Amino acid sequence: MKKFDKIRQQAEKRKGGAAALKKLLPKVASTQQLAKTGDDRYLAMMTRAINQAGFSWKVIENKWPQFEEAFFGFDPKKLALLSPEQWEAYTSDRRVVRNWQKIKALQENVYFVQEVARTHGSFGKFLAEWPASDQIGLMRYLKKHGSRLGGQSALWFLRTMGKDCFILSRDVVLTLQHAGLDIADEPTSQRDLRQIQKAFDVWHEETGLPYSHLSRIAACATGENYL
Repeated sequence: MKKFDKIRQQAEKRKGGAAALKKLLPKVASTQQLAKTGDDRYLAMMTRAINQAGFSWKVIENKWPQFEEAFFGFDPKKLALLSPEQWEAYTSDRRVVRNWQKIKALQENVYFVQEVARTHGSFGKFLAEWPASDQIGLMRYLKKHGSRLGGQSALWFLRTMGKDCFILSRDVVLTLQHAGLDIADEPTSQRDLRQIQKAFDVWHEETGLPYSHLSRIAACATGENYL
């Protein structure tokens, strides 16, 4: 497999040098920061990632203060008290995206977050304890136990909260393929995901960089170049 230094050099060349590339790297939260973040913020970001899927991100961004108001700041304890009729009423609430499947996902994720918090002390502690070297295990867990938290929604949720993780964008997948991995253009099989995890594990050991930084650099190394 191609050494990551070659990929980094390619990304630096495309983005205007090492300093310019460094400015594009995402922030990675410490385990302490993840653990201290409230359950309401995790629930909020799950909801935002789910609502962004297949929808205009700009529209969701503009409406987000109204989401926060409508859903009581995403306080799991308050939302858990809502009746079925109150949940259904959100399908007529102009403050939110009036899509029952997305509203129902929030309803189900309230209980998911609470159950995880009961077991681990908080959702943040659960996330902080999960190693980046087993991201595909975390992805599998979120998909199985959460609602509509598979694929890119789960990855963007994790990245936005600062969890150290790779994103399987088209450009990242292209870089992995060019590096020597025999994976599908849209890798979803456990075989492909295990190969991807192993590749990032090798690059992490080689460079000492967080998985999030490896992922962003890989994305910058190929595809259409936006300066």
